[in-house]
Amino acid sequence: MTREAFLACWEQIPELKHAELIDGLVHVPLPIGRLQSRLDCHIVTLLTRYADHTPGCTSGHNATWLMLESSPQPNAFLGRNVVPQGEFCAEAPELAVEVCETNTEVDFGPKLALYQRAGVQEYITIETLLPKIIWRQLVNGSYQAIQPDADGIYRSPEFPGLWLDSAALWADDGLRLTATLQAGIASRA
Repeated sequence: MTREAFLACWEQIPELKHAELIDGLVHVPLPIGRLQSRLDCHIVTLLTRYADHTPGCTSGHNATWLMLESSPQPNAFLGRNVVPQGEFCAEAPELAVEVCETNTEVDFGPKLALYQRAGVQEYITIETLLPKIIWRQLVNGSYQAIQPDADGIYRSPEFPGLWLDSAALWADDGLRLTATLQAGIASRA
């Protein structure tokens, strides 16, 4: 299916909230569970707070992107040069996050390949079933996983001060997540 046909179909089904076109195939995710929803809230809050403290940085949640010939909807994104195209975002964000509960075959397959081709600099997948975080950085056109530091904190190579405390995320400790982020933001000075 072409992106134009996909968007035209979408307009005909106003009750449809989540659907993605990735490399010509339409993907409609399964219903979102409680854990995925909670982790998603933490990530969106973290990226929004980071963007609020970073001039020229934009965050968002479940926005449709016009990326190459596809239209993905990352759970969350962060970008410095978000290009609007009508009601959508065009090109690619610098960072995309997917909280994966049931759609891992899409998030780790076609979507990962799309983000890599489109030049998404950092791609984070948070897998609820294992639980597992994979934070990838685009290096010479291919993703390489980065590891948290000894303290369990992931530190973004692309966004100085964007820190994610993995233990706090899995413990559902929003206050600790925020404190870790604030320490990262303060470290930029």
